[in-house]
Amino acid sequence: MPTLYALKPAFQARLRPLADRLAGAGVTANQVTLLAAALSVATGLLVAAFAGHRAVFLLMPVVLFLRMALNAIDGMLAREHGQASKLGMYLNELCDVVSDLALILAFAAAFPASGVVAFAITAVIAEYAGVLGVAAGTGRNYAGPFGKSDRALALGIIAALIACGLWVEAITPLVFPAMATLSLATAINRIRSGLKAGGQ
Repeated sequence: MPTLYALKPAFQARLRPLADRLAGAGVTANQVTLLAAALSVATGLLVAAFAGHRAVFLLMPVVLFLRMALNAIDGMLAREHGQASKLGMYLNELCDVVSDLALILAFAAAFPASGVVAFAITAVIAEYAGVLGVAAGTGRNYAGPFGKSDRALALGIIAALIACGLWVEAITPLVFPAMATLSLATAINRIRSGLKAGGQ
């Protein structure tokens, strides 16, 4: 099932000149990975602390986009500039989970906490299901319908609508449970895809 992840090659092509300059300046993939996680955690804490001021939600789409860009850059630094490492693999996966949790849980200050927590948990499960493809010998799985890029787009739209005063309160109780359901479906699809690739 297609996701926004399919657009990654084109996104990377735009960022490649910047990645090349960073590599030339001595910046490492692991540094970029840690920067993306730190930025995400700081943003999550800031939005949660000042959620009563709707303008703070404008930070979310900006940081979500920056995070995607940094994630693309760290991958290019690792693959194209000889910086791939076992530590980098661990940092990449763990920092992604930490970033997801920080950015998703910040919305608990404005939405029913149960739905937000459910979404956070299922998002982690979806990513874990993708990573398990490596252990199963079929490679990292990015099947949809609601991968990391899709989650980022959805959260960015929600945050922008809140910041602009355009959010429809009637759907507030439904949004995060719906995204949790999509994330669970994503985990199931990734498992099925991995099993199929493994010939089972």
